[in-house]
Amino acid sequence: MSITDFSSRSSNVSLLNLTKKFKSLDGSGEVVAVNSINLEVKTGELVTILGPSGCGKTTTLRMVAGFEFPTSGSIMIGGRDIALVPPNKRGISMVFQSYALFPHLNIYENIAYGLRVQKQPAAEIAARMKAILELMQLTSMQKRFPSQVSGGQQQRIALARAIIIEPSVLLFDEPLSNLDAKLREFMRDELRKLQKRLGITSLYVTHDQEEAMAISDRIVIMQDGLMRQVGAPRQIYEHPESKFVANFMGKANFLPVKVLGRDGETATVELEGKRLILRKPGPTAPRDGQGTLVVRPEAVKLSAWRGEAGAGAATAGAAPSRAATAPVLVGKIERITYFGHIARYEIQAGAAIILAERYNPQVFEPHEEGDSVGIDFEMDSVRVLAEEK
Repeated sequence: MSITDFSSRSSNVSLLNLTKKFKSLDGSGEVVAVNSINLEVKTGELVTILGPSGCGKTTTLRMVAGFEFPTSGSIMIGGRDIALVPPNKRGISMVFQSYALFPHLNIYENIAYGLRVQKQPAAEIAARMKAILELMQLTSMQKRFPSQVSGGQQQRIALARAIIIEPSVLLFDEPLSNLDAKLREFMRDELRKLQKRLGITSLYVTHDQEEAMAISDRIVIMQDGLMRQVGAPRQIYEHPESKFVANFMGKANFLPVKVLGRDGETATVELEGKRLILRKPGPTAPRDGQGTLVVRPEAVKLSAWRGEAGAGAATAGAAPSRAATAPVLVGKIERITYFGHIARYEIQAGAAIILAERYNPQVFEPHEEGDSVGIDFEMDSVRVLAEEK
């Protein structure tokens, strides 16, 4: 069987009511690090666990790896509960943040280490090593030591060492965090291509939302030991189910509104006395009561405004004609940050700070700090959430 085809060796992973508690530092009680989570990772799927520091993502991964035993719950791999099985008996591999390479072994021996521990025959080791060195483009440097290669090459060595033992599941603990920004972007793309080519079931942990969106089939958002939302990257970004998720997956403006009602797929809300019709309010949008408008910076449209800074006239449904209708809001640009491909604006609009982004700003009429601007929204991109208590 080729090392470039894991489809028959990979297994699904099921976490069932998985919980981990630690004793508090002062010994007075317990801290719940992971709180009864349930997750299914399909065979060949790459699922990323994403969240801020202390949310429980790394503890979850360590329980799957066997470095922590759960307080309760099950970890099923290929239908077998391995929650209390030692790490070396689980048939899985892990790529660490620090790579954990042996400095005294050359690249060949670092990668072959797991096969030697398994006591594989010499001919089998040679065949697998030839295949993996070619796959990872490491053949020409196999006699070098880790200190003699770059960070990106060390990451490939660590990945090759994890893959060569033919694991049923591959785990990643923030494997790209030690790389500089450009190399990290390159390596995440290479890693994703390799994972799809191999078809190996993978569980990936990171705090970087861009990285998660670039490599994942699905993303799990965690907060305080709980799973807050699970879905494909686009689904989570476009339809967040809470302010936490919306804010963590990218940037968002949050504006208090009153939900006046729903009519089929549309919702009518009131923002500072003006009525807005949202054509795609989202699956969790409330039918009435107080709510929060979620507007991504790229969904904010700016126009020059010659009147006084303050709330504009009412607008309903589609974006208004600037000649005939005042904008949704009017504000003053407090700050502009230029990134080349994006210009980011911070605008004071009444009590709110509105964040807006313009892509390819060199082809648009530029705005300057201190300018008064009209603020409209791409209504198809605006969502509304129930007010959080």
